[in-house]
Amino acid sequence: MDEAPGSPQGPRDQGPQDAQSLPTCYRHPDRETGIRCARCERPICPECMVSASVGFQCPECVRGGSGTGHSPAATQPRTLAGGTVTADPRLVTKILIGVNLAVFLVQLSVGDSFTDHFDLFGRAWLSGQLQGVAEGQWYRMLTAMFLHGSYIHILFNMLSLWWIGGPLEAALGRARYVALYFVSGLAGSALTYLIAAPNQPSLGASGAIFGLFGATAVLMRRLNYDMRPVIALLVINLIFTFGWSNIAWQAHIGGLVGGVLIGYTMVHAPRERRNLIQYGVCALVLAAVVVAALVRTAQLT
Repeated sequence: MDEAPGSPQGPRDQGPQDAQSLPTCYRHPDRETGIRCARCERPICPECMVSASVGFQCPECVRGGSGTGHSPAATQPRTLAGGTVTADPRLVTKILIGVNLAVFLVQLSVGDSFTDHFDLFGRAWLSGQLQGVAEGQWYRMLTAMFLHGSYIHILFNMLSLWWIGGPLEAALGRARYVALYFVSGLAGSALTYLIAAPNQPSLGASGAIFGLFGATAVLMRRLNYDMRPVIALLVINLIFTFGWSNIAWQAHIGGLVGGVLIGYTMVHAPRERRNLIQYGVCALVLAAVVVAALVRTAQLT
């Protein structure tokens, strides 16, 4: 079975910065940054940045913006991508990890029969009848994202989700982060369905996690961080993807491409049309997923 095990993705490493030229965030002294608040000029990291009409502001300046003539909605703290700043910026990441772990426990308890009915494959005989996405079981493209084939598989994927997903969720906001995660994962499932053997099962959160990885690279570029560490990490992951057997590389590549496209839109969309452009691109990627699934279904049936 092609389990699509998560490649050993390490933690997101922003790399060594020049200590003499980059200050540290005034709220997070362990984080170097090249961004300063447009009002008080204190250095702020991505988690603390709030989009303003010109540049970014720190949370204190936003909350204390009396006398500026702005309405309460206008001074509400926002993330770099326009999302709402929340008290727990890793909440969705924690929930996703919890769901993946819960589903894995069900897999261990019920056995292969549960996995076989929810993993991803195009068309094959199962329990005496033809099953698969081509037979109308489109839900497999989603449910396969929460299944794992072994302890090491889920360990690597959940560590990667925590290391990469948490900071990205803080930078994008919850709604945009959820859209990025699921659309990237579905893009990985669609590419797997489109070009993998129809009777070859695959499963795992790797497609979605590669989407987060791609969006992280875009974010680091947007913030003018040193790109060498993220490029090196990408190369290492691609080596594992294509160098190890039993890995559904299609899910990795599909998720990565989807994550880059959506991530670029999230952090570069103009403020005045930000929501329309961000969620519009997510809809376009989803449309591509549907088209790919329809084409493959027509080929198999």
